[in-house]
Amino acid sequence: MIYNTNLKNKKINLLNFNLIQMKEFFLSLGEKKFRALQLMDWIYKKYCCNFNFMDNFSDILKKKLNEIAIIKPPQYISKKISMDGTIKWNFFVDSGYVETIYIPEKNRSTLCISSQIGCVLKCNFCATGNLGFTRNLLVSEIIGQIWYIMNIIYHKSYINFSLSKITNIVMMGMGEPLLNLKNVIPALHIILSKYGFSFSKHKVTLSTAGIVPAIKKICGKIDVSLAISLHASNDLLRNTLMPINKKFNISSLLTVVKEYLNFSKANRSMVTIEYVMLKNINDSITNAFELVLLLKNISCKINLIPWNPIKDSTYQCSTVETILKFSEYLVKRGLIVKIRKNRGSDIYAACGQLSGLKNIKNN
Repeated sequence: MIYNTNLKNKKINLLNFNLIQMKEFFLSLGEKKFRALQLMDWIYKKYCCNFNFMDNFSDILKKKLNEIAIIKPPQYISKKISMDGTIKWNFFVDSGYVETIYIPEKNRSTLCISSQIGCVLKCNFCATGNLGFTRNLLVSEIIGQIWYIMNIIYHKSYINFSLSKITNIVMMGMGEPLLNLKNVIPALHIILSKYGFSFSKHKVTLSTAGIVPAIKKICGKIDVSLAISLHASNDLLRNTLMPINKKFNISSLLTVVKEYLNFSKANRSMVTIEYVMLKNINDSITNAFELVLLLKNISCKINLIPWNPIKDSTYQCSTVETILKFSEYLVKRGLIVKIRKNRGSDIYAACGQLSGLKNIKNN
């Protein structure tokens, strides 16, 4: 790999590099490979983005790095804090805005990150799908969301609000991760690597609407927990809610999920099935019956997600009574079910509400 050091060119963002690429980078500068280990430590353990503060680098190396490279997460624009403690960060990249959600709980804190600006899949109950698609995020723009917030936590620089350490990463924000494998797989490697963020594979979840060839492709390349956005109990209904089903139907999706579970150690042989609860759409006992039949041979746990309102939608959330009856029906037939808590809906940070629009007012 050759790195152009012409100053007229854009500087190299080192957040795009894993350890192997970082070693190649330093070799291209005439430096020893161990410099890559030192720099990864500065970036991911000390959260330092200023070469001048890296006291185990010579002045000559610092000057060289300052001339050709940067360590730069996406540009912070604004934040909003929910009444329940959820925080939504809005970042700008050169083509639009992306949102990242921090969800604190009693025993853990989850960071929900985005992989695209917008989404091409057009699931009609989702704000991101209604937004349309602009482009894939780069590796630096994906892990940069984590780096920015981890940096705040490390340096205790968040004024008037206490952030606990992030324990879980979920790629459930804006976009379909499996349509951006070129950047998502390297980003996941950095998230998992001991030379990166050092997250356990059991604490990292990749959510997908069901891109069947991509699920096959990641087998053997990355091992993280898998979540499937199913949201319907039959193909006719799923075709209406999620157009991707016309290309990859439920049967083909569940077949490849079984293949992934055979490979994966992160999932502990169990996939998460996401199911949004839409009033009089997919929440009947008939739907529950169909879901039992679909999942009878799939080792899974089901997250029932009360639908969160989005702009210009005619959908309504299922009633609490309906959701409870739906859950009870599934549980009585041997399925593991959890009803998702509504978090951050007052700031449009809940599941399905991310739109990437710039917040008018900074908080």
